[in-house]
Amino acid sequence: MQETESPIETLLAGLHRGEGAKMGIWFGCVLPDDWGDAREEQRFANESVALIDKNYRAYFEFTGPDRVRYLNAILTNNIKDLADGQGAVSLLLSAQGRILAELETFAEAEKIFGVSYLMIRQKLTELIEKYIIMDDVTVTDKSAEFGTLALEGPLASKIANELTDVDLAALPPLGWTHGLVNASVGDSSAPIPCRMVRRSGDGAPGVEFLVDREYLEALWNILLNAARRHGGGPMGYTALSAQRLVQGTPWFSYDFSEKQIPHEAGLEVSHISYTKGCYTGQEIVERVRSRGQVNRRRVELLFSGDGVPEAGASLTVDDKPVGFVTRAAKSWFPPAMVGMGYIAKENRAVGSKLQWSGGSATVVEFQNALRADTRN
Repeated sequence: MQETESPIETLLAGLHRGEGAKMGIWFGCVLPDDWGDAREEQRFANESVALIDKNYRAYFEFTGPDRVRYLNAILTNNIKDLADGQGAVSLLLSAQGRILAELETFAEAEKIFGVSYLMIRQKLTELIEKYIIMDDVTVTDKSAEFGTLALEGPLASKIANELTDVDLAALPPLGWTHGLVNASVGDSSAPIPCRMVRRSGDGAPGVEFLVDREYLEALWNILLNAARRHGGGPMGYTALSAQRLVQGTPWFSYDFSEKQIPHEAGLEVSHISYTKGCYTGQEIVERVRSRGQVNRRRVELLFSGDGVPEAGASLTVDDKPVGFVTRAAKSWFPPAMVGMGYIAKENRAVGSKLQWSGGSATVVEFQNALRADTRN
């Protein structure tokens, strides 16, 4: 499923430009590259708190008595056992097992709320509706109604509790609850209603705030002021990309897409249930699982020197191509040139040395090689 051809102007793009942000294209959307100092922005996420604009997202509402059965039949993860207040991340596969979309689902008493990407919104809607044949389920595109902002870093949970009285630690990963965001103590403004979702990147609870669009700019200002009071600030996607690479988190459309099957992308644990029953593409997934390995697989890479490889850069051994880079970035916490790529099975063991046009690349596991340093 390909990205939209024209960049999507996001809800707060004008506000960010006015605040001096350099804008770029991320997930097919116009989002901040940085506010002038990407290093400082990554520091926020590691030492205090970073505020992130996540308005690249599309939102869907699934209603009707067959909604759970239907989603469980087309998505890779277990939807039928989600209780109200729980969430899961899944893949939508083709019959050939290729990754068409990444979709998060959040269970409610009378509906399921879905979150994916604006750049594939129309095609995803068409595909989801195509699978509805005899099911009593209605899919409603809610993308025009909501926006999302996030706090990430060691102080994110504290700030969320100060603003809403919600204890993030009481929620499971991808657990959600309703909350009210207060501007500040003594402020006469009415609290902002929101849905709060717990994130657990690299161990420290983070939080997303899903709000009606009419509240989005006000919420940005509230969270920005709170972050700055605690020594943090906004983080653009230059720093966020580096942060996610250090955390070993692949991005849809960057590090995996319809060119890959789940096992190649390394998503067979995080995105798939093997006990839920049949779903589209399951036959391929089970065949690969029983075989034990794939010819190529996503790996984490550490690059030498000061250069950052471009997406698609060839990786070689003895001048023979063995893979390619999907995404790379300069990280400051810890200081390193990091990336991801797909490597043939003969050359992807941890410690394997590869070459690219600007130097060498080593296959690593960031959890062991780098992440221990990100709290220092």
